[in-house]
Amino acid sequence: MNRIVRSALTTVVAAGALTAAVAPVAMAAEQTRSVAGVQAQVRNPKTVKADAYNQARSILANAGSQTAAKSHPIHGKNDVPVSYGTSLLASARDEFRTADKNLPPKDKKSDMSIAHYNAIHSAAKTMGIDTW
Repeated sequence: MNRIVRSALTTVVAAGALTAAVAPVAMAAEQTRSVAGVQAQVRNPKTVKADAYNQARSILANAGSQTAAKSHPIHGKNDVPVSYGTSLLASARDEFRTADKNLPPKDKKSDMSIAHYNAIHSAAKTMGIDTW
């Protein structure tokens, strides 16, 4: 009888320890799930490195963005507010969508050519920006 009680207590203690170890992971997973089609978004950084901004500007200008080509490169500063980067991306996005509006739907992604789409996302990734 003592062996049965001891085995039962050992099982309960082991199960309790396992639950205590898994509970924080389960809670974290629950908090990061998307809700009914709403995508979880990562926050943008507060600043963007000047070199990253200049590289993103070049990517967009090479893809054909006149707005990016006319913008001035950043110099004399280590970083700039993230709004510089988001503004650059949004302007190029709108410019590309206008330029690509007559393309057939099979040649577009997010209302712009696939090449423009890839350029926008490459520039955003260079600056570490997720939402613009």
